[in-house]
Amino acid sequence: MIELEGVPELIDPVMVAAFEGWNDAGDAASTAVAHLEREWKGEVFAALDAEDYYDFQVNRPTVWMDAGVRKITWPTTRLSVVRVGGDKPRDLVLVRGIEPSMRWRSFCNELLGFAHELGVELVVILGALLGDTPHTRPVPISGTTSDADLARRMDLEETKYEGPTGIVGVLQEACTHAGVPAVSLWAAVPHYVSQPPNPKATLALLNRLEDLIDVRIPLGELPEDARAWQVGVDQLAAEDSEVAEYVQTLEEARDTAELPEASGEAIAREFERYLRRRDGGGPGGHATDGGDGPPYLRDSPGERTRPPKPPKPGADEDDSPEE
Repeated sequence: MIELEGVPELIDPVMVAAFEGWNDAGDAASTAVAHLEREWKGEVFAALDAEDYYDFQVNRPTVWMDAGVRKITWPTTRLSVVRVGGDKPRDLVLVRGIEPSMRWRSFCNELLGFAHELGVELVVILGALLGDTPHTRPVPISGTTSDADLARRMDLEETKYEGPTGIVGVLQEACTHAGVPAVSLWAAVPHYVSQPPNPKATLALLNRLEDLIDVRIPLGELPEDARAWQVGVDQLAAEDSEVAEYVQTLEEARDTAELPEASGEAIAREFERYLRRRDGGGPGGHATDGGDGPPYLRDSPGERTRPPKPPKPGADEDDSPEE
């Protein structure tokens, strides 16, 4: 039985979920949810029992010291809640964890139980996959759903993918069968520079999420991190003539494919985002930076370095899931 003592009644709640692992190329999706938790000071109110879903030889617990006392952090999935301020405040239920090792159906049912008890109106699952996309161009973001009506109303693609899937695809289908509207947002990460972090892909996911649920998301230092990431990859690619030539080939293919789709609708969408940020808000309200709020409870991320040198073109790459 799910008990939510201490969680207030939520306003128009949307659940936003991301999972480390197969569906998280460059850690772009899990980092996006971590960014929302950090910027809005998310308060963790529930965690799934790690022993029910994780193989600890695959995802090992970590030991750390707290005031001289050894403690263990177990791999799991945690839920937190944040409130977005503005003229029309709304709440986000953030789900961040690791793709489970086992009992996926029970895992999804438990998350759906929380969604039902909290009155969640929409579930948005973030994912990232490896693709033949150049790092020098805007990150492609695709929005998919299994609900044909939802696809029409929210300008999304109705998913047609067939093949191996991860927890993102399984959770989306579980939502559909339970009658809960669900959307997946996918960022394409260049396969030749797939190592985390990828702040450019994270930023693209947050921009698309912002449009989808009509809220303003505080971006903090993420835009500058994205620019620095691209400059770093530019420099690394320039050191190898074969990689530079391969990137140019990807650029030409991307530009040719997108030329017919340079629509006025896309331009208008970017202009509307600019106006929302310039005016400090929009129809869906604005984010409140800082201020009093519950402490931010999450694991401390490890230190990361700039992306390593890309592999030679044609090197073997692991296939990345699409759903």
